Parts: sequence; structure tokens; C-alpha cells
Amino acid sequence: MKPQKLLTYTRKAIDDYQMIQDGDKIAIGISGGKDSLTLLYALSKLKEFYPKHFELIAITVDLGFENYDTTLLSQYAQLLGVDYYVERTQIATIVFELKKEQNPCSLCSRLRKGAFNEAAIRFGCNKIAYAHHKDDVIDSFMMSMLYEGRIHTFSPVTHLERCNLDLIRPLIYAYEGEIISFATEQNLPITKNPCPADGVTKRQEAKELIQQLRNTVPATKERIFSAITGSGIDGW
Repeated sequence: MKPQKLLTYTRKAIDDYQMIQDGDKIAIGISGGKDSLTLLYALSKLKEFYPKHFELIAITVDLGFENYDTTLLSQYAQLLGVDYYVERTQIATIVFELKKEQNPCSLCSRLRKGAFNEAAIRFGCNKIAYAHHKDDVIDSFMMSMLYEGRIHTFSPVTHLERCNLDLIRPLIYAYEGEIISFATEQNLPITKNPCPADGVTKRQEAKELIQQLRNTVPATKERIFSAITGSGIDGW
């Protein structure tokens, strides 16, 4: 995917769901993966010409695993002109040593989001941005039906009452395959996730199921996304 197409996707999502207003200060959560680095690129470039003025910072929540190096992430943010911060935590110790979680992803996610939100507030942000893409929307929809028995997926914009932050998802129109292509073409400094549970999730199971469905119905993803956007559920 070329940069112009990425920016077209990003601006359309932002305009369609009024994600950004004048004077916003937005924190992007940078995990080091392809999705968050692509979002960092997209918003930093959009900031240069978008008619509504907004500020941007990037925050990585360091879970406390040994030998986790954020040097390349810091350098990339600096290259894009975005202030970058690392939030140090002991989440890995809490999840894997103190709690000894058999299914650690849920607790880790809650603690990581909490640390990120607190950092965003401390730096004066009123909005946070996640790098969820179109496949994430579809996967979450499938997970909700299969594991919860309800029709649901996350919204393009969500107000977080507890911390009074608005959560935006500007990459919802880009497929994961397109992001992989962009990350490869741009040689993004992807930093491997040190978590031992990485990739072993219900979301991965949903991805594999959708891929199986595509063997029979090639347009499965497009049909599901169309159903979501046309249903009006949860802000869509």
C-alpha cells in the first residue's frame, strides 16, 4: 500500500466519524508492531495538511520484560517529528509471576490500557488513538458472536467515562494485508513483542475461522464489514 492510499483511508475514517476536532491532543499507543507504527506515520503526515489543528504524541507502555529496546521506536518518532515517551511498568511481573495467569492476555490488556490512559492524561491529552484496522473490526464481530452470543464490535469512536478520554481508531478502513504491505515497503522499525503469549489468543482463532470461510465465500470480509457499517450498532 502506498502512503497516499493510507492517508486517504485515514482521512476518510476521521471525517466519516468526526474523530478529530480543533485543539485536540492525541496520544498514540506504540507497541512496536506494524499497526501502531503505520498509525503513527499516518497521523503525523495527516497533521501536516489536515484543516483541523491537532497535537500528537506517542507512548509505549513498557511491560517490564528484560531486553525490551525502544531505541528504534524513539528514533522513528523523532524522524516523524512526534514526541515519544516510554511508560515503565511491572505488568509482566504482576501477570506472569505474582498472579501466574494461565490466560494472561485479558489481565495484561487491562493493566496496559490503564497505564497508557494514565500517561495520556498526564501529558495533557484529551484523545487516544488505537491502531485497530478493518480485519480487527471483523474479527471482533466474529468473536462476539461465537464466544459471547451477541452482535457487537468496537466503535470507531468511544468515550471512556472513567478517564474522560475519547478513543479513536483511524485505521478502520485499511485491511491488515494492506498494512503489512505498507510496513514492508516503508521498512518500518518493527520491534518484536517479547510477551510469551503473543499470538495465542481467541482473536487468532477468529482470524483462522474467517480465512476458512473465505475458501468458500471469497468476499466474506467485505460482506461482514458491510453488515457492520450498515447496521448502526455501537456507533457505526
